[in-house]
Amino acid sequence: MLKLTKKADYGLMAMKHLAEHADEGACSAKDVADAYGIPPEALAKILQKLVKAGLLHSQHGMNGGYTLARDADRISAFEVIRAIDGPLFITSCVTVRGECDQTDRCTIREPLRRVNQSLEDVLRRITISHMKEEAPAEDKPESKKPVDLVSIT
Repeated sequence: MLKLTKKADYGLMAMKHLAEHADEGACSAKDVADAYGIPPEALAKILQKLVKAGLLHSQHGMNGGYTLARDADRISAFEVIRAIDGPLFITSCVTVRGECDQTDRCTIREPLRRVNQSLEDVLRRITISHMKEEAPAEDKPESKKPVDLVSIT
């Protein structure tokens, strides 16, 4: 089964938290860790990876902490996951150098490549702002139907 690593989960949760609290200024790693019950040491490493990838800014000092490097609607889930876990591959044969004993006889390499590309495309379309808490649909005046995110051809 394809699933995100715990580190990627934590990274997305932290980015969502920072987006929701952007108007309050920088948030400390401790505040984020406490809000979601994330181990502080693990979160500190994740946040540093996100800083290194250019997705977060880090500020030291009394009012220090982390802020998004760009607007939440300009940071994709794919960027966050890639910054934490590296390239996304559902199977090793999808990589550039992915060779195996079955390469000459394989009939699923191309379909799996398309599935991998579709997953990447979906994750690129989901932004951190999409993950922010919103009012329930009945509270919105004109609730729009969600856009289909997946199409495998």
